[in-house]
Amino acid sequence: MNSSKTILITGCSTGIGYTTAVELKKRGHTVIASARKQEDVFRLQQEGFTAIQLDLADSDSIQQAVNSAIKLSDGKIDALFNNGAFGQPGAVEDLSRDVLRFQFETNLFGTHELTNLIIPLMRKQGHGRIIYNSSVLGLVAMRYRGAYNASKFALEGLADTLRLELYGTDIHISLIEPGPILTEFRKNSLALYKKNIDATHSYHKEIYQTMEARLQKEGAAVPFTLPASAVTKKVIHALEARRPKVRYYVTFPTYLFGFLKRILPLPWLDALLRKV
Repeated sequence: MNSSKTILITGCSTGIGYTTAVELKKRGHTVIASARKQEDVFRLQQEGFTAIQLDLADSDSIQQAVNSAIKLSDGKIDALFNNGAFGQPGAVEDLSRDVLRFQFETNLFGTHELTNLIIPLMRKQGHGRIIYNSSVLGLVAMRYRGAYNASKFALEGLADTLRLELYGTDIHISLIEPGPILTEFRKNSLALYKKNIDATHSYHKEIYQTMEARLQKEGAAVPFTLPASAVTKKVIHALEARRPKVRYYVTFPTYLFGFLKRILPLPWLDALLRKV
């Protein structure tokens, strides 16, 4: 393992962020764990983490969090794991402008603002790792996930561009692309679906019934689902490896669709994706 690094992680209340924070702390790294809700920050602190409040949908919260992280780390942040995100379900035609904007506020705009505040620190210290938690849905689009698809496609575009612009520095950009991971993601998506989608008056109301059942299902809802620790393993490599990879696929569906996107004509790929 490389020497101890200081890493700021977003979205540490549960799931991938929490699991990664726990494992990196065990490996001797200094973890600054952030969460949106103050009660989760208190819980993390009680568990022995250096924890701060950070809401990616709130610019003031982001700036305050960065100031806190700088003080807590004596101005040295070796890595940033952009993990915090959520998924708004619903057909594209049922997404209001405000709902789509809110999806982007967290998954893209907040992540972008946070990253831009950390890059000057990394330039000054001469090194850094910026790790984005993307998705298989940043590679291919799936029905009724349009808001999330769009946010992850955009995230991939920003990360790829940033990598080109940082060429020649010792700041490395990595994208992690999970497929189905066992977290509270579906539970949170169900709440957003009920809040923001008028299923009763939608053309898609019959399909929504099936979608609701999937979102309410306990445990793995689809085959090849892996635990959050599968993502953590990739984060460890991106953080510690001498030459981190640009992209890390995690689950079988990600490997599969990453391959099929390269070889299949688009109508064939669309036909397959419609069945997922």
